[in-house]
Amino acid sequence: MAKILLLLAQSGFQTKEYGDTRHVLAHAGHMVMTASRDGGIARSTADEGVITDVALADVHATDFDGVFVIGGPGCLTHLDNEETVRIIREAKESETMLYGAICVAPRILAKAGLLRGVRITGWDNDGKLEAICENGGCIHTAQSVTRDGRVITANGPMAAADWGEVIVTALSEQSL
Repeated sequence: MAKILLLLAQSGFQTKEYGDTRHVLAHAGHMVMTASRDGGIARSTADEGVITDVALADVHATDFDGVFVIGGPGCLTHLDNEETVRIIREAKESETMLYGAICVAPRILAKAGLLRGVRITGWDNDGKLEAICENGGCIHTAQSVTRDGRVITANGPMAAADWGEVIVTALSEQSL
């Protein structure tokens, strides 16, 4: 059983991306924890409250087997910060930990230079992801889910369950 951390916007995380991903991971027997900027209750785009387990400042990525950023309109306000970058940098530096993001959240990681040389996908309804990838040194794919080594990204809510399945598969490969 792996221990997975999902980073949520304090307000405005995408309900389906969180719910479907969490369900797939938990159903596969993995422990799923949540973190948000301030801890406490995070609110989804549907105004659903989720009690998070920890504030971003108190997260040590090395306590987990995977760290993933959930998208939604609030993530660019609540997760595009030094703490999120620190957490994903720790995951990247571990050399074994899985990490990634879904929907608009891969933009945060690309902007921070944490996806250099990696193929990724993400929300691109505004047509800006290609330029963000170019500036961040990563390669945009048009796939719904893209896995490149330890990095797993997805393009939005409709891909959330598949994203969770790819994470589960990657975790099982690591345990072999």
